[in-house]
Amino acid sequence: MNGETAWALYENRLRRVSAYIHDHLDEELDMERLADIACMSSYHWHRIYRAIYGETLAATVKRLRLHRAAGDLVGTELAVSEIAKRSGYPNLQSFNRIFKSVYGMPPARYRKEGSHTAFQPSPNGKTKAMFDVTIREIAPTELIGVAHTGSYMQIGKAFETLFGTLYARGLARPDMRMIGVYLDDPDIVPAEQLRSIACVTGGSGVSAEPPFERRTIEGGEYAVLRHKGPYADMHKAYQWLYAEWLPKSGRQLKDSVMFEEYLNNPRDVPPTELMTDIHMPLA
Repeated sequence: MNGETAWALYENRLRRVSAYIHDHLDEELDMERLADIACMSSYHWHRIYRAIYGETLAATVKRLRLHRAAGDLVGTELAVSEIAKRSGYPNLQSFNRIFKSVYGMPPARYRKEGSHTAFQPSPNGKTKAMFDVTIREIAPTELIGVAHTGSYMQIGKAFETLFGTLYARGLARPDMRMIGVYLDDPDIVPAEQLRSIACVTGGSGVSAEPPFERRTIEGGEYAVLRHKGPYADMHKAYQWLYAEWLPKSGRQLKDSVMFEEYLNNPRDVPPTELMTDIHMPLA
């Protein structure tokens, strides 16, 4: 077996395992079972996975479960105990402790006081805090990406496929910037029908063979809001941009898509330190 064939096998195995993890977060995810799905011994598979993704399988599962839990706390009225079970923590005390260790506060407090609440109006109708929005001229930018259909909170599944494939094909470069392109309004389109694309820049020399597709960010002026905090909190930032900033800015929207640039990696920093630039296209 030559090197190219071997990497193609690893690529397919990475996709299978990543898809299985994302689709079974509320189940017991046994590490041996994941190795079986990869068709490799656990001894070798765990090392390959960590070498490519930069974290252990156990760390991936924990991060994704807590990410979904944060989304449930912000976007639903599910009881914390139910969210804990959905996140693979039948013991509520364990869930409270683990969530606090990652998000800086227990889940019930996060629901009431997380960074998403900064974008909510106070009783006098004013937002609790002011946010800097800058106007930037963006050049047309070519992207290579993997399409995702479903909740925007689950676009990480497409990013896993994107980076797993880039690394398996020897195409990943440190200068590639992470971009999320969002094609639908989550306040109108059902979550299961939302379309988005997990992308990186610098893909002009990358063949658009499946699962890749090409996308171009239109050049022009964008209003850019830098958001610091968990991805689960960002929907409130979008609502603030549309409801408060845009009417007061005197600007008009361009018929183009919103996109996000992720300035750091959730594998490397805690959710409270995540930095994201939200880009709103302006006419």
